[in-house]
Amino acid sequence: MATETRRKPTWGQALAVYVERPVLSMLFLGFSAGLPFYLVFSTLSAWLRTAHIERATIGMLSWVGLMYSFKWIWAPVVDRAGLPLLDKLLGRRRSWMLIAQAGVGVCLASVALSDPTASIAHVAISALGVAFFAATQDIAVDAWRIESTSADKQGAMAAAYQIGYRTALTVASAGALIIAGDSGFRTSYLTMAALMGIGIVTTLLIREPVRVITAATEAREHRVTDWAAARAHWPPWMQSAGAWFMGAVVGPVVDFFGRYGVGLGLLIFAFIATYRLTDYVSGTMTNTFYIDQGFTLKQIGYVAKLYGLPSTLVGAVFGGLLVARLGRIKGLLLGSCLVILSNIFYATHGTYACHLPLACAQSGLFDVWPHVVHARGPATAMSLALIVGFDNLALGVHGTALIAFMSSLTSPKYTATQYATLSSLYSLPGKLLMGTSGFAVDLLGYGDFFLYTACLSVPGLLLLLVLSRRDITAARD
Repeated sequence: MATETRRKPTWGQALAVYVERPVLSMLFLGFSAGLPFYLVFSTLSAWLRTAHIERATIGMLSWVGLMYSFKWIWAPVVDRAGLPLLDKLLGRRRSWMLIAQAGVGVCLASVALSDPTASIAHVAISALGVAFFAATQDIAVDAWRIESTSADKQGAMAAAYQIGYRTALTVASAGALIIAGDSGFRTSYLTMAALMGIGIVTTLLIREPVRVITAATEAREHRVTDWAAARAHWPPWMQSAGAWFMGAVVGPVVDFFGRYGVGLGLLIFAFIATYRLTDYVSGTMTNTFYIDQGFTLKQIGYVAKLYGLPSTLVGAVFGGLLVARLGRIKGLLLGSCLVILSNIFYATHGTYACHLPLACAQSGLFDVWPHVVHARGPATAMSLALIVGFDNLALGVHGTALIAFMSSLTSPKYTATQYATLSSLYSLPGKLLMGTSGFAVDLLGYGDFFLYTACLSVPGLLLLLVLSRRDITAARD
């Protein structure tokens, strides 16, 4: 494997980074970024399923999440365009974050006021609005994260982001389902809309980052913009539009392939596009799986979600430490293997209703919430809780390693555009496949479905092995 040339920090140094101000700020920004995600995916699918909406319709509605995958289209605007008044008051990154966070809150309130049985179109349009503003928030937050600290601390920044993000996923799934079980989904979604205030307050308190542009990047930028300057015979408005397009859209592409070359650049693209297929395709059906197994909304909230949160946080921190100590490639490899194993566990549970020995179930873990135990016995609930806990641990390592890897590939000149493009790559194939997940479950059953999703990680693993033999570090500058 290609080795990274920078000196590895000690375990103590790697842990000390987590108390620095930018890293702590990422906890809250990660929460704000993660909160909308499940609210237009698995939590929404649970609402629709309890409203007796067909699984095929639920699966297709998950396509609203394609908005995340196409954020590269408007990322150059977020990267280059300043918002009136707000740009001077808050700066480029913070102003876009503020507008996006407010938009997510408004659209979540619109979802709350909809009725799936009366108009599924209203639900879809409101969810589409949530996804658009959430994707815009992601563009700005990712740019702020990369620009606010040095490359050697991106593992810690990614881990803090994942901790906040995964905590928000638990709130948006377990919290939302528990509230819905007591007070209905309208109250649940209005509560989630109010929680977007956490991101708004954080945006107002953090500092705008200062970007440091290398001479090589500036030279590539000038070569691109010189193309537009040579078109003096064009009308002024066309010259201006052409210069902006070349600088904002073409410039990031030229810069990326100028640093990595076409061959290595395309290999990186292919790897990123296949790395997260498993968790995207399986994730959209997990709540449906729990419901079809007979769990209530409260049981899903307590057993399948809250018990998995500690393992999520451990996985995120562990992923950040792995990247700092062992390097990006080994962190990515371990994350992928863990995700494959977690889906195999789901397949075993779905096919054989595999239960742990009753002695394990009687350990007292469920004494705190005795009402969450499934009607078929505590062993079923215990088994599911442990599987979900392991899955969350795997996703914590998996996601942190990929975020740190992609962050290290971007240039400060085009942070928002390049990272948005890379993150769109990892989500687009998965989002396209996840729309067919309902059909796949109907055809295969849950056991074979989760085996199928486990196999989706194999292409990414093979590409990672090829990528590990290339010296990415040497190509970064």
